[in-house]
Amino acid sequence: MSYATETSVISPQVVPFYRAIPRLLKDPVAELARMGAEAAGQVVRVDLGPFRPYLVSHPDHVQQVLTAEWNNFAREGMFWRPVRRLTGKGILREGAEWTDARKILQPLFTAKYTATLAEDMADAIAERVLELDVHAWTGQPIDAADQMTAIVNQAIVKVLFGGRISRDTAERLAPEFATCATSIAFRLLFPFIPYSIRVPGDRAYMRATNNIDEIVYPLIEQARREGARSGKADLIAVLLTAREQQDGRVDLEQVRDDLVSMYATATETTAMSLTWLWAVLNDHPDVSARLHEEIDHVVGQDPVRPEHVPRLSYLHTVLQELLRLYPAGWLIPRQAVADTEIGGVRIKAGSQVLISPYTTHRLPEFWDRPLEFDPGRWAGDGATPRHRYAFFPFGAGPHSCLGQNLFRIEAPLVIANLLSKYRLVQTNPQPLTALPGASARPKQQIMLRLVPIERNPQT
Repeated sequence: MSYATETSVISPQVVPFYRAIPRLLKDPVAELARMGAEAAGQVVRVDLGPFRPYLVSHPDHVQQVLTAEWNNFAREGMFWRPVRRLTGKGILREGAEWTDARKILQPLFTAKYTATLAEDMADAIAERVLELDVHAWTGQPIDAADQMTAIVNQAIVKVLFGGRISRDTAERLAPEFATCATSIAFRLLFPFIPYSIRVPGDRAYMRATNNIDEIVYPLIEQARREGARSGKADLIAVLLTAREQQDGRVDLEQVRDDLVSMYATATETTAMSLTWLWAVLNDHPDVSARLHEEIDHVVGQDPVRPEHVPRLSYLHTVLQELLRLYPAGWLIPRQAVADTEIGGVRIKAGSQVLISPYTTHRLPEFWDRPLEFDPGRWAGDGATPRHRYAFFPFGAGPHSCLGQNLFRIEAPLVIANLLSKYRLVQTNPQPLTALPGASARPKQQIMLRLVPIERNPQT
């Protein structure tokens, strides 16, 4: 496919400074989506004064940037600086650092390998969900984001770290990662501000990063002394061994960067998607009722097992629609390596290009009723989007998210466990806005009351 010709050069639509700033300060995630929709998916230049990135949302242009010409659009530039203060060198870098990390980590996240973890994951999720009974008995509401993160963390710790990270340690890590994910919002909106100038979130981010290091480095040192744990998945030992074989020595900082990157990848997408779900189900009682009916039919009173997941077809459509409207990875920044064109718009080397699944997933040119939550659009003939790159919740191309296969197992197991035991009632329904951090999480709290499902013991 040809993406540019000399005769096709056009000027991008521009959102001027006096309009862009108020809109992005008000609701940045949703406003980027509106900018893309207003331009009918064509390239938009967002004027932020000293910084003028291009918003790219048409599926053809997404395909060009993430797949067809991915080598010319690097994960570099000022948008990556806030993230890399936490993740350092490795899977979120470019060049040899990315290649080496991907080679080491990818085998641990293939569909085949993650399927072998499903039984342990189901056990860990069921164990953690059982602890919510106390909230059901007392009627005390739970914070959806906190509890989804706790459930996901426990499962990931068990299946990827072989129990090397204790529950207490995991529960200390979770809020620090959450702080890092949310406190970079200002830096993402105004990445051109020098780091010599303190902005909101900086202190919280650095404090959380330091706390993560104080937890992670001792774990690496302990794993180095003990070696691999026989018969158990152990990401830390895998990283230590692989890096030593590759470099002839162990660079603890590199192992730390690998570990932090993958811990975040394996937990953030699932936890945040599940957080959005409960507000969506509260707003769509028909979807909730059908989901309960399917889970009751497939699972009943039995423990939820991996073999149930393929039979939960309606749950699959609900998750697809959830990922369409609320993709956790809402922003994919790139920097042009060489002069090029996108949609007839000239893009100079060094220019920042922003791709937002949240935007593309809401383009009316590719989605009927784009703002409406409708799992039915994923059933039958509608199961395939009109364009391959109209739907990419995990990114696309060589840099697509490694954690997506874990999500496809973990998310249905969490939902089925919860809905086979409880009806989750939101106690504070309200309009939600997305907080523009490392992931798009609800800015407002979602509080849930757990109502036990009563069943006839003879059925």
